[in-house]
Amino acid sequence: MKKILVCEDEQAIRAFVVLNLKRAGYDVVEAASGEEALAAYDAAGGTDIALLDIMLPDMDGFAVCRALREKNGRMGIVMLSARTQENEKIYGLRMGADDYITKPFSPSELLARLDALCRRMHSAGAPAVLEKIPFGAFELDLRRRLLTKNGAPIELTQVEFGLMECFLRQPDIVLSRGSILKEVWGEGYVGEDKIVDVNIRRLRMKIEDDPSAPAHLLTVWGEGYTWRSEDVGE
Repeated sequence: MKKILVCEDEQAIRAFVVLNLKRAGYDVVEAASGEEALAAYDAAGGTDIALLDIMLPDMDGFAVCRALREKNGRMGIVMLSARTQENEKIYGLRMGADDYITKPFSPSELLARLDALCRRMHSAGAPAVLEKIPFGAFELDLRRRLLTKNGAPIELTQVEFGLMECFLRQPDIVLSRGSILKEVWGEGYVGEDKIVDVNIRRLRMKIEDDPSAPAHLLTVWGEGYTWRSEDVGE
């Protein structure tokens, strides 16, 4: 049973969400504020997923997301907000969120997003045919879920690790946003493909020496993205 932290200050919305999550088989931990959410996370010994409202009475959901990501780089994080501005969605994803749901939402949409996230997390823990993928300065350890660059570890979220695996298994092949969504987010993902771009930018910040002029993870305008293997020997 997956354990999920629900942080929502509006009691009626929180009760609605919690009811549907429990019906779907989730073990739910509740919080009405950011500080309460962080304390509840620690008291619960961690959770698999966090569902965070952005507008909270103390610290905002972005700050909670950032704090949780520091505690656990592999947990799933989904942001909730009544706002629809694209820059807010991008900011939340940059803070470490895996997905973003705009209010109002139906129980079916919420559960579909969470189920897709759980499938990604489950597949991340499945035994790998290859244990490691070495690639130039990089090595992706599939068993330990660890990326290193020149021997130094780089902490990745589940989505970022999935992106690295996707590209390192298919170097020099141009992958469209749609194919990346299918491989990393899964067939059941119902969100926007913009989430690919945001996570690519976030990944570049971690792996590239100069993220503004990437040497490895390249954009192919009008097509998608590719991992360049020309510099493998450098």
